[in-house]
Amino acid sequence: MIDPAFAAALQDAFGDRARRDWPLAPLTTFRVGGAADWIVDVRTGDELTLALKLAARAGVPVTMLGGGSNVLVSDAGVRGLVIRARAGEVCRTGAHSIRSDAAVTINGLVRWTINHGCAGLEAWAGTPGTVGGAVFGNAHFAGRLVGDLVTAARLVSRSGVEIDVSRSEMSFGYEGSRLRNTGEILIWAEFAIADGDPASLRRVARESLAFRKRTQPLDTPSAGCIFRNPQPGRDTVPDGIPWSAGALVDRAGLKGASVGAARVSPTHGNFIINDGHATARDVRALVERCRTRVREQFGVELREEIVYLGDFT
Repeated sequence: MIDPAFAAALQDAFGDRARRDWPLAPLTTFRVGGAADWIVDVRTGDELTLALKLAARAGVPVTMLGGGSNVLVSDAGVRGLVIRARAGEVCRTGAHSIRSDAAVTINGLVRWTINHGCAGLEAWAGTPGTVGGAVFGNAHFAGRLVGDLVTAARLVSRSGVEIDVSRSEMSFGYEGSRLRNTGEILIWAEFAIADGDPASLRRVARESLAFRKRTQPLDTPSAGCIFRNPQPGRDTVPDGIPWSAGALVDRAGLKGASVGAARVSPTHGNFIINDGHATARDVRALVERCRTRVREQFGVELREEIVYLGDFT
């Protein structure tokens, strides 16, 4: 039960951007899940910090939601406050650096860099979600990690304390960053860039987008990749099988497998798609089927890339 005093303070601060019992499924790329007790849209880093402070003072749990990709919301919804970062800006901070607010979409960031002749991020065209989500999970594409381009960041703790950190303090690793471990939230990130010709950068972006369209089910609701790829030094993959979660699911004979209206994509084995009326329970059950089958057949323990929001017990 949300404290009425907290609800009143939230509405005083954010007006009609603070909403009660708000459905979350339409705000995710999976189109699955229940409602939030409360949700607030924040437009700036200052607003994010304010919302966190209000929640911390009232003892209200906070869940962050960016572009809605890479997450699965529980059918029961999310208790407490969901903060949804919206809008944001990109600007130059130096001859070879730019700064992006966390709420900027990756595609918006790519467009900005191309239009301003900044090279380095053009291959990320077509990546769903926001800068905040990409930095949180150290998003990867074609063997590259977005964290390799980050030079600095501003973070805020769950209690509303802001801190500026260097790249070395972000603890980037495969599919992760310090944000996964500390619960801190990105306000902005600075990226290293080089000079580039807009026409050439646009060509790379188109090629990247075309590749995604050929190899991923972009026309059907999904969360993106479900599992992290196996890691050398941590996992052992049988000879003859690529070090790819999608390849393992495929070789296990699970492409097209379904639970309810959740189905392993026939296009890409690491995508689970919503065929229309899937529930979070359907998706979770199918995730477990894939994990179990791959473990039994190949001895590989698949680890989720998606983030679960809400109660799945």
